[in-house]
Amino acid sequence: MRRYLSLYWLFLVQRLKILMEYRVNFIIGASSTLILQISSLLTIWVVMSQIPSLNGWSLYQILLIYGLITLAKSINHMFADNLWTLGRQYIRTGAFDRFLVRPIDPLFHLLADRFCHDGIGNFLVGSVLVILSVKLLGIPLTAQNIFHLTIAILSGGAIFIALNLITGTSAFWLMDAVPVMRVVFDNHMFAQYPLNIYPKAISILLTWIIPYGLASYYPAGYLMGINTGWTIWLGPLMAAVLLFLGYRVWRFGLRHYASTGS
Repeated sequence: MRRYLSLYWLFLVQRLKILMEYRVNFIIGASSTLILQISSLLTIWVVMSQIPSLNGWSLYQILLIYGLITLAKSINHMFADNLWTLGRQYIRTGAFDRFLVRPIDPLFHLLADRFCHDGIGNFLVGSVLVILSVKLLGIPLTAQNIFHLTIAILSGGAIFIALNLITGTSAFWLMDAVPVMRVVFDNHMFAQYPLNIYPKAISILLTWIIPYGLASYYPAGYLMGINTGWTIWLGPLMAAVLLFLGYRVWRFGLRHYASTGS
């Protein structure tokens, strides 16, 4: 573990050096997601300004849910965004072969090969939303709540990464897995809002099958004293299960990888 952490730090430093060579591009990339998030938040504000509550949920409660899933997504965006490019950038071009001849795990090499600075905007927006909504909702920042927030964000990020890994591995057969990844990934937009505003089938989907709701709705409900049952611990458990499943799927795909020969 220590070796891989030190290796990742070296990869990250080199990546930051590359990004700093094109500072305008770095600023544009980091701010682009910030602008997109602001536009989405303006939409929420416009809707909520016309109605007193959304099925009993206030604006600040929804912002807490939105902020939590944005933070979880930012972890995936910054540290595992390279999964989106596996097919078109590495497998199709034959560049993936270099991961197989180096003395480190190929999946680690793929993830460490590119830190995506675009996710910084998501991280900043999510942090501001969570801090602001916690303050306005009067949620006490006790050690227990801070611990729960930390676990919820990290496990939420792991859920994003695991689901992208499971769907992204299809690139070993399809060459471009982006359409498959989109089918699953875009469901996270439902989890930006309280799950109980949707039909029961969608709530079940986002809890047990594509569990993005465990990164937003349930931890937010716990902080607000709404969801205090055993489901508050389902997030870390589901993250561990999906990461294990994702790595097994990855290993299966790796065994069936056929080089382009280029």
